[in-house]
Amino acid sequence: MKIGCVLMAAGFGRRFGGNKLTQAAADGLSLIECALAAIPGEKLDRVVVVTQYPEIEKLTCQYGFTSLSNPHPELGQSESIRIGLAALEDCDAVMFQVADQPKLQKETVAELVDFAAAHPDRIVGLGHNGRRGNPCIFPARFYPELMALTGDHGGRSVIMAHEEDLLLMEVSPAQLIDIDTPEQLEKL
Repeated sequence: MKIGCVLMAAGFGRRFGGNKLTQAAADGLSLIECALAAIPGEKLDRVVVVTQYPEIEKLTCQYGFTSLSNPHPELGQSESIRIGLAALEDCDAVMFQVADQPKLQKETVAELVDFAAAHPDRIVGLGHNGRRGNPCIFPARFYPELMALTGDHGGRSVIMAHEEDLLLMEVSPAQLIDIDTPEQLEKL
């Protein structure tokens, strides 16, 4: 089973007050470095990072992944989904990972990829006590719905329409924490 990965790194960080992804987060790494380090490239067919930031494009190359420019990030996360998915449409499934989960572990993401391979017709994601988190992996049958998203709507909209197709892999709540404000980063 060919599984690709789209790392979503094109947001404006409005609640943060600017590009949060270059901010120091854990173990001396920035949020984007934590996200890149959590991708198990050896288990994936291809990895693309969708961004509007030149400094993230540069880091992406250092990790051996492909950087894709989002020239219209103001159109919301649906634009990043379209750009990333278009590059991976020949994959059997695509994982969408956000770039602001500094405690997400590479081993956990590798287990999620294996979990998806064992359940090729289901949407799979990380969760804790029944609450869904990121990343999530969508089989190819959901690509048309993902490509049809508009504005700042993401995979959550597709999941809500197909809750019966969702399987969650249980993880510690710490790995699901995402950073939206400077206060959250400080607390981390």
